[in-house]
Amino acid sequence: MNDEKYSLLFEQERSKIDSKLEEAFKNRSPASLYEPSAYIVGSEGKRIRPLLVLFSAKAAGTNFEQAYNAAVAVELLHNFTLVHDDLMDNADKRRGRATLHIKYDNNTAILAGDSLLSVAYEFLLKDCNGNSKEVISSFTRGLIEVCEGQSYDTDFELRKEVSMDEYLMMINKKTAAMIRMCCEIGVLIANGNSEILRGLSDYGQNLGMAFQIQDDLLDITAEENKLGKKIGGDLIEGKKTFLFISALEKSKNTDRRELLKIINNKGIEPAEVEKYKLIYKKLNVLEDAKAMINSYTGKALNSLDVIEKDEDREMLKWMADFLLKRNK
Repeated sequence: MNDEKYSLLFEQERSKIDSKLEEAFKNRSPASLYEPSAYIVGSEGKRIRPLLVLFSAKAAGTNFEQAYNAAVAVELLHNFTLVHDDLMDNADKRRGRATLHIKYDNNTAILAGDSLLSVAYEFLLKDCNGNSKEVISSFTRGLIEVCEGQSYDTDFELRKEVSMDEYLMMINKKTAAMIRMCCEIGVLIANGNSEILRGLSDYGQNLGMAFQIQDDLLDITAEENKLGKKIGGDLIEGKKTFLFISALEKSKNTDRRELLKIINNKGIEPAEVEKYKLIYKKLNVLEDAKAMINSYTGKALNSLDVIEKDEDREMLKWMADFLLKRNK
């Protein structure tokens, strides 16, 4: 795998997406709506989702130029979900900067989030061709599933117990559905055949599952300055993540009593994060998470056999490897 070649291509295309996002809200009024919208998309992001649109489109037989607007659309949609997630979680930082509702206010954040979604559809329509119904349907289905996943996530916060199967179902909707949708849209814009559509849909679905479990893992193992938010934030907020559910299922006696405190107290104090990290290590759940990430990534890679050109297949393999090794 030519890491340097694909890293360079990734950065080049990410830079183009950043430029297009910067232009998306220029010369629009009122400023009270579009300046906050520009603020949120102007924060440093990996741009994984738009790049998956581009790489999937190329793998299905077209070029990047045909899919740039759709790529911008999925990033706007992603940021719409982040704005509302931050509001619901009362988060104060995102990507190392003040969240939208902290920098402005709640009403501004809600309206700016709505504008992100509206403008996303505006951009998507620019790249729709003869199968525009399929493109819009995939995009809308991804949005619906994200909302469903977020609702399940909120419901789970109020429950004493959540099974691993329920958790995996939730992240399948909240995270994996959008990544799957990005790959589908790329193929649909390229008018790819049903085989490559199914293969890249499966690739995106499994990659999304690995991506979310990696997020759970990074929440406790990353460095705060790289993660852009507090380490152990999921524990502090009392979230039922892959790590927590796995630990609770494996725990006994003292460890179990300590873990149940997180549920009963609806979270922990920041000073307690290290104590619970030690419990996670003792129960081997960090390794469990890594094994699950590798399993889903393996399934994603196996779906790429449908891609005809070696270069396109290797690019998507590189992307999976890139996500597996990220530290934020």
